[in-house]
Amino acid sequence: MTRHTLEARAAKASNEWAVILAGGDGTRLQSLTKKISGDERPKQFCRVLGVGTLLEETRERTALEITPERTLYVVNRAHHRFYEPLLSQVPATHLVAQHRNRGTAPAILYSLMRIASVDSDAVTAFFPSDHYISDNIKFMQHIRAALDTARARRDLVILLGLVPESPEVEYGWIEPAQTIPGNAHLFAVRSFWEKPSPRLAQHLQRSGCLWNSFVMVASVEALLTIIERAIPDIYRSFARLAPLFDTRCEAKVVDGLYERLETSNFSNQVLSVLPERLGVLKVTGVRWSDLGEPKRVMASLNMAGLRPHWVEAGVPGFA
Repeated sequence: MTRHTLEARAAKASNEWAVILAGGDGTRLQSLTKKISGDERPKQFCRVLGVGTLLEETRERTALEITPERTLYVVNRAHHRFYEPLLSQVPATHLVAQHRNRGTAPAILYSLMRIASVDSDAVTAFFPSDHYISDNIKFMQHIRAALDTARARRDLVILLGLVPESPEVEYGWIEPAQTIPGNAHLFAVRSFWEKPSPRLAQHLQRSGCLWNSFVMVASVEALLTIIERAIPDIYRSFARLAPLFDTRCEAKVVDGLYERLETSNFSNQVLSVLPERLGVLKVTGVRWSDLGEPKRVMASLNMAGLRPHWVEAGVPGFA
């Protein structure tokens, strides 16, 4: 590899950011995580799959392609005692600390605004912190392809879709349309299907639809544009905060905003209303699961051949 090639790659990477979403309450998995950890910590701060917590495993996966110096963490201050030991080396500027959980839309918008304030040309990848992924290297190769595409197509928001292994009724599904020129695995999005009936899920699987991983990659401008169109009131509320970022006033003003906000879901209230601005990248060679329920945790452990300490200890009801 020539010096010119290395310099060009470094220049591209300087505008690549990651956001790890770790502000959820993890209520659906609490019956398991409470027995594993002995307290009320959400699943992302729990050693569900092995030695590391789900947050730590997400951080290690993300770092295969995106530098920690440009990785932000969306957290909920109510969980401070759980995330502080894990993120003690992360600069305060890289913690997007929410006053409370108001859903994925405010979490994503707040982190985007923080990134845009320091890098308006950024291309950003969003990673939920509660996934099982069978092959981190292969998965992040798909992220690399999405980052490169998003840099060339700054109007496009790219979602990562997994080939379904079953007619899962608890996942969101993406119905792909025609191929987008430039990548044989990148498709336009025809529609979304959220938690379909068993019969519909079977039809979606047979029709070539994909599981929605909620991992997405896009330029900051593309994401802010669709958010402004879909939820303009919330967008304007956060836009007014931008001059306060990294000042003493930020936390107090943000807390006040979160008190007034209603819970809003990014998939339902942003992505699903603007499918024409989206693409879905078909992920192959990787097995994936959203660890939202105990049965999916057990299925993922069996899939990976893992037996973490809590399985060996015989946690009641989950052995």
